[in-house]
Order: sequence, then structure tokens, then C-alpha cells
Amino acid sequence: MFSCPNCRSKDLGKIGVNQYYCWSCFIELSVSKGKILTHQVEEDGTLSSLDDLFSDDERSISM
Repeated sequence: MFSCPNCRSKDLGKIGVNQYYCWSCFIELSVSKGKILTHQVEEDGTLSSLDDLFSDDERSISM
């Protein structure tokens, strides 16, 4: 298991195939090719990327 790159919490819920939700800071995470992709869920349900806030090292995982 991995932790949220934003708040370092391990309180993640699985919402789909390679998709997770952080219950501590309320962002959506996707895993693709060993990288965590971070998104904020907007009021209208769309996703806004937060990837530019984190370095490649912070977003890398090894499962």
C-alpha cells in the first residue's frame, strides 16, 4: 500500500481500478505506470490535476 503524497495518510479508499480517495485531505489518486496522479474533485464533479504540486519522487510508488 502507498500513502497520499499530499498529507502522507494511509487512510485511502479504493473507488475503482487503480483509483483511490484520500479520506484525510479529500483528493482523488490514480496509479499509472508506477506514478501517483493526484486530482481535486471540484463542486461540479470534474477533476483538476494537482500533479504540478508534487515532485516526481513524491509521486513514485513501488508496489
